[in-house]
Amino acid sequence: MDAMAEDTLGTDTPVTVSVPDKPVLEGLEERLGARWREQGTYKFNPETTREQVYSIDTPPPTASGSLHVGHMFSYTQTDVLARYQRMTGKNVFYPMGWDDNGLPTERRVQNFYGVRCDPTYSYVEGYKPPATPAKNQRDWDVVSRKNFIELCEVLAVEDELVFEQLFSTLGLSVDWDLTYRTIDDVSRAVSQRGFLANLNAGDAYMAEAPTLWDVTFRTAVAQAELEDREVPGAYYRYPFTAEDGIQIFIETTRPELLAACAGLVANPDDERYKPLFGKTVTSPLFDVPVTVYPHSLAKADKGSGIAMVCTFGDLTDVTWWRELQLPTRAIIGRDGRVIADTPEWITTPAGIEAYESIAGKTVFSAKEGVIALLNAANLLDGEPKKISHPVNFFEKGDKPLEIVSSRQWYIRNGGRDEERRARLIKRGEQIEFHPAFMRSRYENWISGLNGDWLVSRQRFFGVPVPVWYPLDASGEPDYEHPILPTDQMLPVDPAADTAPGYEESARNTAGGFVGDADVLDTWATSSMTPQIVGRWSRDEDFFNKVFPFDLRPQGHDIIRTWLFSTAVRSDALHDVAPWKHAAISGWILDPDRKKMSKSKGNVVVPTDVLADYGSDAVRYWAASAKLGADTAYEINQMKIGRRLAIKILNASKFVLNLGATQDNVIVNDASVVTNGLDKSVLARLSQVIDDATRAFDAYDYARALNITESFFWSFTDDYVELIKDRAYGARGEAEQASVLTTLATTLDAVLRLFAPFLPFATEEVWGWWRADSVHTAPWPGSAHLAEAIVGANTAVLPVVGEALSGIRKAKSEAKVKQRTEVLSGVISAPEATLELLRAGLGDLLAAGNAHDVTLVAADGDLTVSDVVLAPAEDTVQA
Repeated sequence: MDAMAEDTLGTDTPVTVSVPDKPVLEGLEERLGARWREQGTYKFNPETTREQVYSIDTPPPTASGSLHVGHMFSYTQTDVLARYQRMTGKNVFYPMGWDDNGLPTERRVQNFYGVRCDPTYSYVEGYKPPATPAKNQRDWDVVSRKNFIELCEVLAVEDELVFEQLFSTLGLSVDWDLTYRTIDDVSRAVSQRGFLANLNAGDAYMAEAPTLWDVTFRTAVAQAELEDREVPGAYYRYPFTAEDGIQIFIETTRPELLAACAGLVANPDDERYKPLFGKTVTSPLFDVPVTVYPHSLAKADKGSGIAMVCTFGDLTDVTWWRELQLPTRAIIGRDGRVIADTPEWITTPAGIEAYESIAGKTVFSAKEGVIALLNAANLLDGEPKKISHPVNFFEKGDKPLEIVSSRQWYIRNGGRDEERRARLIKRGEQIEFHPAFMRSRYENWISGLNGDWLVSRQRFFGVPVPVWYPLDASGEPDYEHPILPTDQMLPVDPAADTAPGYEESARNTAGGFVGDADVLDTWATSSMTPQIVGRWSRDEDFFNKVFPFDLRPQGHDIIRTWLFSTAVRSDALHDVAPWKHAAISGWILDPDRKKMSKSKGNVVVPTDVLADYGSDAVRYWAASAKLGADTAYEINQMKIGRRLAIKILNASKFVLNLGATQDNVIVNDASVVTNGLDKSVLARLSQVIDDATRAFDAYDYARALNITESFFWSFTDDYVELIKDRAYGARGEAEQASVLTTLATTLDAVLRLFAPFLPFATEEVWGWWRADSVHTAPWPGSAHLAEAIVGANTAVLPVVGEALSGIRKAKSEAKVKQRTEVLSGVISAPEATLELLRAGLGDLLAAGNAHDVTLVAADGDLTVSDVVLAPAEDTVQA
């Protein structure tokens, strides 16, 4: 901020200093929070230009989830940055959304109300869920999709009110008039409009392909939602038979997929199997002929060195199936059971009988069945080898994922397109990551993609895929010619809304239409938060004022999902990176350095913490952690923050009661500051302002806080203690004017420096002696201090403070009161140090109540010795 802005601040309407007798932190959140809302302190002004705006793509928290301290941690860090930008003069666009879309809300609604959704059920007008949910899920009410969605919407709104209350108490400076829900009409329309734009541009497509499938939730899962979990398993060794009768042993952890075998693969350089490449072998039990292929992904040192390719056991099987153009022989259905009908490729009586023995069984039971059959035929070679190995799970699931063939919607993300992959990596280079090393996570994720982004989900509560399909004369869908809605129809639900050009009576009839029953992946909507809050496709003038956004704050664990998917959509829809900066926060760890999670039972409820320590204290803890750093939940750090907030109140009260007013704050004329100690303080303040500003501009708010706090404690513990005598006028008007100007100028700047971190304590103090709000005051600058600090030395205050500590220590050791007079004493230090000490010697003598102190030049550190104290009537009883 420049000096002119500070001049404006210095000419505020006069305010009568009114300091409470006993300032307290309690009650500030409610009182000041209400005032900020009433006065519109944080409102965004749409009458603006893009250059004036600082826009934030705020993470919409999952409103159906439980509140925990992690919310306070990461959102405080964003708020600190927002408050700083606002004080630098930016028109801050800081909205808040609620992610109430998708599976988490479905699960919460099911458990909360005791209901299950069945799309085949008819809608019941005015449906009321049970007052008390049944304990057994089999006894839950079954409701239509529309009834279920209504319950989702009701509960989501209630949950969001709890979140808003938490964030308001925490002091987030969002504009609460700029809220949205990821499932509201606007979000659904924008999400569908974006999908249709991708479809029209060829960036979205439908395909029948191997799909990761969660058998519990009966839905497809994208690569970004995978989670590797270590599970126990075993290698089972059994033979395939070559035409010449030679047995070729394979080792597998999934014998239940033997009937789905489509080929064997070995490494091209493996001499053991080179003679077999291109030849046919027969599978045991099911008697199916399969070919042996060479492939570089086969590992000669893994198991027997030759692998059974099943469609599909894992993602490597998918790669082999695609690259070797193997037949599709899927036997696992969407319910996680072996399909009932014997596949056409199993033709021998023995093979058919073997298959019928496992048909309809779960994967687990089918494995037991196949192992029993292999044992009975004496085909198992040796005992199973027990292992522990990583298995793919849906991040919210409880059972290993299966891979099934299904028709799904995809958005191109570079997983199968080198040019697009390179372009998306380039987008990452256009974003400044904080901390910088987080960019590598983005790039590594893109480099490791093995397919496009699967965006369709087989769920109920979500943004519907906005597509219908014509039915031919046989009632079969024509997927190649989808029916699309007009823009005016959005948002649509093809399962309930009639396709354009048809009557509702034509639904599900030959020659009629059928609606796509799927919904879009929640990330497909969340990836468009810039477009949703920026009013894309509804108000292009407004959108151009905020987009591309300045900041995306988020956790490092969702770089591969939210950050990347947003970059994908922005690249396809706008040909730009969606933001200029990405601020990546870390996780909250428990005292044992483990990530907090509900499943571990180590989550701390934030409302209790806020009640116990206050919002400023919690914010101090959060802002003390650098971006990207996983941070322990630390009560002691909150206690330090609370102590700091209380000190701000009490020290400010003391300074103002000494007589400092807003009229004393330096604006232009700094000639009144004549004392060397005062100049030293202001020189240090100037340095602190510059360093804190540089830190904030580098998104290193934690350093800005540390710099400010260190100076503040020196100011209160040393300077304020040293200048009381002068402040009361004991050394004349000129000296009093110098010190009051220094006190007021420093307090004014310190409150503004602390304002982003401790908004409640600083706002409270600001109101005692200044007009308006500290949060609409400009960020402090240092230019106006230049005249005051000519010839100043920043080392004066710490040297004089150290000497005062030495005198106080002598009194403490003598067990006398600090007001006891020092009749004489000696201060020894190098001459350069003594020269600094002389600049504040008068204040030192007054603060130490010292009559005579001799300064002696000597090598080494500053020491206070030979202290002679007044008579013992001031002795403190031991």
